[in-house]
Amino acid sequence: MATLQPFYDWTRSLGEEDEKHPVLFIGHGSPMNAIEDNEFSATWTRMGQEITKPKAVLVISAHWLTQGTHITAMEHPKTIHDFGGFPQALFDVEYPANGNPALARATADLIQSTHVGLDHDWGLDHGTWSVVRHMYPDADIPVLQLSIDYNKPPQYHYELAKELASIRKKGVLIIGSGNMVHNLKMIAWNKMNEPNYGFDWAIEMNTIFKDKITDKDFKALIDYKNLSKAATLAIPTPDHYYPLLYTLGLQDAKDETTFFNDKMVGGSLNMTSVKFG
Repeated sequence: MATLQPFYDWTRSLGEEDEKHPVLFIGHGSPMNAIEDNEFSATWTRMGQEITKPKAVLVISAHWLTQGTHITAMEHPKTIHDFGGFPQALFDVEYPANGNPALARATADLIQSTHVGLDHDWGLDHGTWSVVRHMYPDADIPVLQLSIDYNKPPQYHYELAKELASIRKKGVLIIGSGNMVHNLKMIAWNKMNEPNYGFDWAIEMNTIFKDKITDKDFKALIDYKNLSKAATLAIPTPDHYYPLLYTLGLQDAKDETTFFNDKMVGGSLNMTSVKFG
């Protein structure tokens, strides 16, 4: 049976109480954003400079889907190049941030609703390092990933996130990394270089998502299939949407909502991102 002792031990090691960190949902888009200097990556860089430097970063990435819930618990997570067909320069990228086994154990024991496995095999996939390397280019902050149990319904992910609130208050920056509108099969490749190009249904869903987030109508966002007929086009599979639910579950009444990188790409993808707090 899990106990909270690892969490208490880890928080005591930090000394004074930390200021509560914001929570980010980041639309990460193409892996090429990892090495390109564009408006999206520039905003990630600025975000890293504006936020008080965290003691660790915990990312829920759309690219780590598992049976059960797991957290990376190794000292030195590897950089995973989980894509194909891109330039060699992207495969050459290494992001050598340390892990934090003590924080992994503390987080696993903090979550009481399910068993959280301590993973020593995964590492940091591109949903994590493509963003975090711009925010913290010196790789001097420990980075962990929490997996997404793909067999569970949306409500599960929202509720599980609530159990992470304590580490948010202890110096950990929590990031959900995915995309709210993410339909790769319908991308207009001939429009990829056209700024802010979106299909009508994608623009509609982007507006609905922002309105519901602003209104804190999280129930509607959990039940996303009923938001609009366009929802099935925006979210043909929920892997890139679930990270948003984790960030919603971490909200409290005092959190302000700020959108950034609010742009469409290739018709059927949005980069819209949110800072809570």
